[in-house]
Parts: sequence; structure tokens; C-alpha cells
Amino acid sequence: MTTTTKPATPVVAATGGRRLGAGALALRQGRLEITQFLRSRESVVFTMLFPVVMIAIFASIFTWEITPGVRFTQYFVTGMIATGLMAVSFQNLGIWIPIERDRGVLKRYRGTPMPKWVYFAGKVIVVVAIGVAETVLLLAVSTAFFDLQLPTAPEKWLTFGWVAGLGVTACTLCGIAISSLARTARSGSAVVTPLALILQFISGVFFVFTGLPGWMQQVAALFPLKWMCQGLRSVFLPESFGAQEPGGSFELGRVALVLAAWCVIGLVLCLTTFRWTTKRDG
Repeated sequence: MTTTTKPATPVVAATGGRRLGAGALALRQGRLEITQFLRSRESVVFTMLFPVVMIAIFASIFTWEITPGVRFTQYFVTGMIATGLMAVSFQNLGIWIPIERDRGVLKRYRGTPMPKWVYFAGKVIVVVAIGVAETVLLLAVSTAFFDLQLPTAPEKWLTFGWVAGLGVTACTLCGIAISSLARTARSGSAVVTPLALILQFISGVFFVFTGLPGWMQQVAALFPLKWMCQGLRSVFLPESFGAQEPGGSFELGRVALVLAAWCVIGLVLCLTTFRWTTKRDG
């Protein structure tokens, strides 16, 4: 059963004769986006609870160590954080933007005095807010119930911050770009969900990455998710585990380079492909 949510009302650039500043406009749009997200129970449950449910299932089944001192749970949580961030950015935007376009919401936004960038600022705010909440929930549950060992070194958390930041940026831009492939509201999920699932299976989310076939590893290396997982493994796994990676180390320099490149690619795709109206609207 699906929940029908009322299309968002565009935020205009002035209220009661008082023109809002850029920051106020962005925050108001972000609040609107978060409210709209929370109204969709299916989106909230799937986005927020899916990683938690998966870590509970896998931690209960795979209780052994993949290498001395490294339990599968410690490895698996890195993939769940990465795929959760991809879901709230790439997957969520790739599905919901076509719905808004098909309902005429984007067309109405385009016809208001509101600067176009405010619409995208709202999307970024909801992605960051839900992504942070989801990650905190996942880490809290994994630590409390599945003996996840959180890093104690500040540099580890710094690495966590830039890997997650670059990864979310790349996935957000790619989600906005891929939304233009869906011709109707219903086709958004059909376009995005299979691609997201394939990336999860080949990027070391559900399985140890080096256990996958070589050709599959090479394909995964072309996309951001694999590098997000690898960067996060450097945070939650011991330094010695880097020798188990395909390159013989965690290769954080390459992680940053690939994710930054995808940010540029995603931005170019957004600027060249994004559509405010459906083809039938002209």
C-alpha cells in the first residue's frame, strides 16, 4: 500500500512584503522537504530502518571473523553506512524528483520568483539531515547490540567526515541527474532501484569485496559506492586490514580522487540534463 502525499507548495522569495535572504530561503525549503519526506511512511521506514534491519540479520548469521581480530559485523557496517547514504541521496532523489515533475510541482516552482537554486538547496538539506540521522541510528544500534567498535582516533573521524561528505555529494548530484531518465512518476523507481541494487552487490556491501570475481571488482571501481565503502573501511577496520584490499592498502588518496571526479561528473550531468517539465508539458 502506498501513501499519497500532498505536493509541496513552492517557497516564494518574499513573505508579507519582507524579502527573505538566501540562507532563510534555503532553510525554509529544507524544512519543507524534510516535512514532506516524513509524511511518507514508506520512505521513512525503508530509508531509516533498512540498514538497521540488514545489520541485525547479517550480524546474527555471520558471527565469525573474516580475518584475525575483524568480525564480519565490523566489516559489514561500513557497507551499510555507505549504502544508506546512497539510498537517501541517489536513490531517494532519483525516485522523488520524477514524481514531483510528473505532478507539475517543478513546473510551479519554475513559475515562482524563488531562485531555482533554492529548490536544490532544499534537496541537499533533506539529504544531509536524513543521512546524519540514519548513520547515527545505525552506529548506535550496532554499538549497543552487535559489539561494533567505534574508532577513537580523531583522524579516523576526520576521514569518516570527508569520505561521507564527498560520497553524499557525488550521489546527490548523480541522483538529480538520473531523475531526468524517468519519463513518468512510476518509472523513477524502475530506473533507479535496480541500478542501486546492482551497485550494492558488486561494491562490497553484502560480501567481502576481494571475494568477488575480478571483472566485477573492476566494474564496481568505476562507480562511487565501491570507493565510499573502501574509505569507510579505513575508519572502522584496523590498518593491517588494508593489505587485504585489492590495491594492498586503503588508498585514501585514490578514494578522494575518484569521489571528487564523480562530484564533477554529476554536476556536469545535472547542468546539461535536468528538466523542470515533462515532455508532454513542453
